[in-house]
Amino acid sequence: MSELFAADSPLLRFLTKVADVMILNLLFVATSIPVVTLGGSLTALHHTAMKLARNEPTEVARDYLQAFRSNLRQGTLLSLTLAGLALVLTAWYVVVEHLGLPALVQLVLYGVLFLVGFRFVIAALFAFPYLATFENSVWEVLNNSRLMSLRHLLASLTVLTLTALPIVITVFYPAVTVYGLLWFAVGFAGVAFVNGVVFTNVFDRYATPAPAVGAQ
Repeated sequence: MSELFAADSPLLRFLTKVADVMILNLLFVATSIPVVTLGGSLTALHHTAMKLARNEPTEVARDYLQAFRSNLRQGTLLSLTLAGLALVLTAWYVVVEHLGLPALVQLVLYGVLFLVGFRFVIAALFAFPYLATFENSVWEVLNNSRLMSLRHLLASLTVLTLTALPIVITVFYPAVTVYGLLWFAVGFAGVAFVNGVVFTNVFDRYATPAPAVGAQ
């Protein structure tokens, strides 16, 4: 029994990891409340989650807050850029919906919109983890995220599934997530941690992450 609760036992390591994820989730929720800081929060979330996924020595609060401060400016610019692109795609849908075009033309335009939207979503899923790992400009982050998400399509589909599935469950089976309360306890960081396993596997093929917390 004493071995079960030893400092290096699998059970204690698992419980420590769960506690770290819960602390990370609390920090993410707290720093995202102003909304305008969401870009910095997402970057810091992925930075810390990927450290946990790599089993690197991690002081969750310190690492998160340091990453948040370092990436707040670029994270905000990145989030605003992605929001602008999302608005363009939404406007495209609204225009196609109300133009009164022939059914075939409308179908083609919807098909193109779906493909563009899919590419946008998987690139956006890569964007903040990429910013948390490499030092690039916002344009380079967007471009390299686009290229990586296409080159590693299986990883993109995996991350998309891991991200979308909890959302679908929350919407259609809210009781499973205690009507959304699990998101505030562990959900955001839990998803980031699981996705972090995928992202680290992709990013480590390109370069060893810089010792700096993030882009300046």
